Order: sequence, then structure tokens, then C-alpha cells
Amino acid sequence: MTATLPRSALLAAWGTAALTGGASADQARAAVQGADEPHTVTVRPGAPLGACDGGSVTALLTELRALGTRGLRVVLPVPGDVLGLPGPAALNTEALDAGECVVTVGGPDLAFVPQVHEFGSAWEPGAQVTWTVHQASASAVTDFGSVAEAERHLREALADGIAALDDLDVARWRDDAADAIDELRHGAGPARRLPPGTSARALRVVDLAWRVRGIAELAAGDEGGAVTGWEVGTRAATLRELASVGRRALVAAVNEPVARLR
Repeated sequence: MTATLPRSALLAAWGTAALTGGASADQARAAVQGADEPHTVTVRPGAPLGACDGGSVTALLTELRALGTRGLRVVLPVPGDVLGLPGPAALNTEALDAGECVVTVGGPDLAFVPQVHEFGSAWEPGAQVTWTVHQASASAVTDFGSVAEAERHLREALADGIAALDDLDVARWRDDAADAIDELRHGAGPARRLPPGTSARALRVVDLAWRVRGIAELAAGDEGGAVTGWEVGTRAATLRELASVGRRALVAAVNEPVARLR
């Protein structure tokens, strides 16, 4: 399991840094792109952007700055929990299908959804990414709680998650899981990919969220020792809650700089 962040989390973090003077637009582009092919931008009709259509993340951030955008925030929606999506319905459907999007703070109300085409092999993977710019509705609910609260919930969830892995004995049920479990317990998380100036607590929370979400993903693929339908259902509900805690904590940590702008 590789320590990664959703591309929308990287765009929100580095885009906010670029818009507030903590990084250049080119630095943000390089950080968001990573090992992907060069990202491109396409603008849907109605969105008040023109110069960046067909261009790069650098062009997108440059135009956003000129329009008065002060920051970007990430939204990681899943069925049953779309907190933070601004609408309209067509945008929300596309963001839900992608499982992620980025929303502007200040300036025109816009949202960016990544469309990812993966190619290559497990040994030489590649990805082509297009950010689709949508006109968004104003003011979505964005309160995911403080980063301090997120850290506390994550530490509780991490202890529960490791206990769940031990109860499931996932490494025994799935031969390919042992290395992933070891990385989740001891490996370096993805916080190192965030921009300079990210708070120490936010960095801790991002790495903890990665571990919690990874545990939920691994454990969700196994029924372990469950025998009855009730046991299977209870385990599934527990793992959904574990994944939700990790997802919301990641959002709170990445969006912390934007919360301070308000």
C-alpha cells in the first residue's frame, strides 16, 4: 500500500498555498501532478474562466488569483455523506462518482472535479488527469470540526482499527495483506507531500487519517471469523464508521489553512 493523498487534497492544499503566497503556481502544479502525465483543465459552459481552458494547473491558479479566490478546500463525498458539496445536482453527481472535488473560497463559486484515466501496469503505472471546472452554488456546509478534535477521534479510531485487524487476522486470510498492514503500522504517511507551512498537528492528522482509512480498506475485504449475518453486518458498520472518521479528519486537516482565512 502506497502512502498517497487524493489529488483533490493536494490541489486544495497546494492551491491555497499558491493563492496565499506560500508557494508559486508552478510549485503547486508540480506537487499536484506528481508522477502523473501533465494535468489539463477543461471549463464547463457557464464557469467564469477562459484563459485556463485547455491549459495547466498553473494557468488555473493564476486565473483564480486574478479573480479574487483566496483559497481552495477539498471535499471527499461518499454515498450517504456529501457534506461540503455545493451543488448543483449535476456537479454533485460528478463529484460523488469521482469521490473527490475542490471548491473555491472567495471569488466566483467554482468547483473542480478530477477525471482520471489510469494506464500502464502495476510495475509502471501512469495516469492522465483532467480537472473539469464547474460553476458551483454558493455556500455549502463545510464544518468538519477542528483539527484537534479530528486528531482525538483518529487516535481512538486507530486503536479500534488495529484491534479489528488483529481480530480479523487479515494477514492470515489474505496473503497479500501482511506487507500492507506492516506499512500502515510503521511506514511513513503521505503528509510529506503537503506544502511548507502546514501545521504540525495537521501533518500528524493527515498521516493518522491515511492509516485509519487504509485499515478500513484492508479489513473491509474480509469477513474474518464472522459466522452470522448479524456479525457480518456489525463489522461492516464498524468499518464504515472507521473510514468516515479517517475521511473527515483528512478533510479537516487539509482545509485548516482555509478555515483560518474566514
